[in-house]
Amino acid sequence: MDIFPLLVLLLSCRIEAVEGKMTLSPAALTVLRGDEARFTCSTSYTHWTVMVWLLDGLVVLTISKEGGVLPSLNPNVTAEKSLTSKEDGWVFVLRSTERHNQGEVTCDLQGIDRKTARLLVQEKGSVKVSQDHKIAFKGQSVLFECEAAGWYPQPLLQWHVNDREVSQGEYNISSEESAKSLFTVTSNLNMTAAKSSQVDCLASVSALATPLKSGIHLTVVAEVVQDGDDCTVPLAVTACLAALLLLILLCVCTVLCYRQRRQAKASPPATWFNQSVSGTSSVAEATGGEVNLGYSNEGCTDAAYSEVITGTRSQMDFVSFLKVPDVVSSSSLSLHRESQGQVHLEEESSNNIRRITTV
Repeated sequence: MDIFPLLVLLLSCRIEAVEGKMTLSPAALTVLRGDEARFTCSTSYTHWTVMVWLLDGLVVLTISKEGGVLPSLNPNVTAEKSLTSKEDGWVFVLRSTERHNQGEVTCDLQGIDRKTARLLVQEKGSVKVSQDHKIAFKGQSVLFECEAAGWYPQPLLQWHVNDREVSQGEYNISSEESAKSLFTVTSNLNMTAAKSSQVDCLASVSALATPLKSGIHLTVVAEVVQDGDDCTVPLAVTACLAALLLLILLCVCTVLCYRQRRQAKASPPATWFNQSVSGTSSVAEATGGEVNLGYSNEGCTDAAYSEVITGTRSQMDFVSFLKVPDVVSSSSLSLHRESQGQVHLEEESSNNIRRITTV
């Protein structure tokens, strides 16, 4: 009677020792589509001959203890000798994972044992917040919209304001699944503008190390409200502008007047003297001609010309200043020369008009 329990105990210990000779790790692996998946199968049992790898029950790779990795029809799978395990082990490598690879991964030691692990393949989509910048008045309600499209499984969507997570009660989330089992999630966040902030929308799945983020900057401005009857500020501004314009106008007028006066002093106008005596009309009647207004005494000597000027000044009744042109035509000069030959200087000493142009 005492031998039977002992045999049962020995049998159970042997079964546990056999089960402990084979391990498959990790037990579950989640990767993004396109990433590499690795599973390690190791055993302490030295008498195994063949190791077979299966994906969802289909054989994809065979390893011989003596010959190593055997050729496979699937170019996307391979195996490597484990260098980290102290036991005899192989690493199964799935180079580029696809959605249809999701399922069970099995390591089968022919005639000894088998272990199964779970492979999950997720897909990363995109996330986008509508608009890039918003401006709002302080206290105004602002709506933000975010869309995460092309994800598998349904992503986790969150809002952050200035790197602080927003409570889920402050925004809503809706999702829909497409024909390719991809999810699109939309969310709306409604907040009151208090100060300028950075608003971010984050989407992630478990295989993604860092969530995808899309942000928008909110600029908050203060609104200035004035009473309808209070016109003090507009009137003050208008008065200041009017005074400034008037000052500028006065400065311009002063500068223009100063420049005009300087130009007048630099170039004074030409004048001529009209010297008339009481005997002018009698001379004109006696000679039977008219008074020559452009008369010139170019042929006279300096001594005679001084005597004529002295006699004329003694008989001057009045002097009038008139502006005349400085240019004397050639015809007037010829008349002057002819009159010099006909009239003697002594006869004209008392009855002539002398005109002098000063510049």
